[in-house]
Amino acid sequence: MNNLPLPVSSDNLSLYIAQIRAFELLTKEEEFRLTQDYHRNQNIEAAQQLICANLRFVVKIAHEYRGYGLKLLDIIQEGNIGLMKAVKKFDPDRGLRFITYAVWWIRAYIHNFIIRNWSLVKIGTTQAQKKLFFKLNQVRSAIQRMTGSEDTKAIARELNVRDDEVEDMARRMAGRDTSLDMRLVEGEDFTLLDSLADERESQEELLIKQQEKQITTSHIHGALQELNDRERRIVEERILQEEPRTLQALADDFGISRERVRQLEKNALEKIRKTLTANAPCLLTH
Repeated sequence: MNNLPLPVSSDNLSLYIAQIRAFELLTKEEEFRLTQDYHRNQNIEAAQQLICANLRFVVKIAHEYRGYGLKLLDIIQEGNIGLMKAVKKFDPDRGLRFITYAVWWIRAYIHNFIIRNWSLVKIGTTQAQKKLFFKLNQVRSAIQRMTGSEDTKAIARELNVRDDEVEDMARRMAGRDTSLDMRLVEGEDFTLLDSLADERESQEELLIKQQEKQITTSHIHGALQELNDRERRIVEERILQEEPRTLQALADDFGISRERVRQLEKNALEKIRKTLTANAPCLLTH
């Protein structure tokens, strides 16, 4: 997989984007055929086709991480490595589109790359710190839009951390929140990322949303298998149905109290949460 059009300097980023826009998106059937060819016959060309058709998604995902003081090109490079890893691990028999699965690996490699480059100030030593590191700017902006000011206590509550942890992380990140948008023409607001858009952009974004929903549903159904029969039925009939049954109806079915049904529902949902957290294919929660 050494013949991919990978960016190596800022001088050729525009050329790189022009190159990856030339690759056609694949149908589900084409993805399946190429994946089977790669895994069964070790056909490297099949893997390269699968990778090249999805390079544009890496650029879009990498752009989301432009606020960490790192070069966009470096983030893209790391995301491409995650994309290659996804090709090696992808199982088309699971019924998912490739990009749905690959997004998790792309983000995981980008996250770890960012963490490694911030290690000099020891950011991200625990899972809670990693979540705070990646979520702080997003939550802070959302709260500022709603309240008109930065509310440290509200941010801390939202992220389930202490006030001083929010303040400490904000200080460490200060001064490195640099925009890495590159304008194609000086004085105009048209950037390299914008040049990725074409008549199919909305379809691509819709595809990602649909497939992310599909993989989430797949994980939830997998988590349901960890429950016993009674817990599973309670979750299915109380949470998953369009018209949920009442606590009393289920209590009558099982011959137990409404409060007992409520406790079983709470315990079942906690089991599902733990299973989803433990089995998430991404190394970090985005």
